[in-house]
Amino acid sequence: MGGCSSGHCVTCSDEAVQVVIVEALPDDLALVEVAPGRSEVVSVALVSAQVGATVLVHAKEAIAVLTEGRT
Repeated sequence: MGGCSSGHCVTCSDEAVQVVIVEALPDDLALVEVAPGRSEVVSVALVSAQVGATVLVHAKEAIAVLTEGRT
């Protein structure tokens, strides 16, 4: 799992980014791929999304589901 580099997380920028959920974690968290080979943990408490879904993330919080994942 990749973390923040140089004190900056891609999902903490001032804009929302599209990411893919690669693993569901306990406590409404998910491991997401933010770039090839780079992942971060984000909250999915505000959305209903499964592994494989593309979600819109702002400040480490998934705020919208753009495409559905596996059922």
